[in-house]
Amino acid sequence: MGGGVEYNPEAELELQKSIVESEWKRICGHEVCVTLDVETANPWLEVSEDRKSVRRTETRRNLPDTGKRFTDRACVLGSEGFTSGRHYWEVEVMGNRRWSLGVAAESVERKGKFTPSPETGFWTIARFDDVFGVYTSPVSRLPAGPIPGRVGVYLSYESGTVSFYNVETKSHLHTFTGNKFTEKLYSSFGIAYKNQWVRICSGSAPGL
Repeated sequence: MGGGVEYNPEAELELQKSIVESEWKRICGHEVCVTLDVETANPWLEVSEDRKSVRRTETRRNLPDTGKRFTDRACVLGSEGFTSGRHYWEVEVMGNRRWSLGVAAESVERKGKFTPSPETGFWTIARFDDVFGVYTSPVSRLPAGPIPGRVGVYLSYESGTVSFYNVETKSHLHTFTGNKFTEKLYSSFGIAYKNQWVRICSGSAPGL
């Protein structure tokens, strides 16, 4: 009567792959249109006309201080704020050797020097040349692996989590957990090197 089921490693691999694909589809199902808020952009940053790209300029521009603008750190926020729900967007960072991206609280410091971290209202990852890490206090390195050319950001407001994915390999990079969000959150972007840029790949700018 033996009747045991023979183990099939290829079938097991296919099952795992299908689970990964279903999870990826679920995440991508929450994709939203994200555009950049020019009034928040640091004077060293230039936002494209369609508000989907931002680059670091050669010279600091003379811009009015809107109150919303980052005056010291080279950051810019998205125009869309989130107070509930799940939201996913993708950002192309290929060719940029120093960038940060993720989520920031509406109340973050915008005028002085600060280190981005959950304690200061930022949930972000960053590349520093050949170092790839998480903006915590202190900065923590991510496990060795390919640095992504396109990053997916997934915010689950009620769950208090912000997750990051390598879009090219559909692999998980990092998740901030254990947060209790109580205020409006925005997508966040930073660039350190001149003439380098990042581009939002999700959705279309209004009116285009």
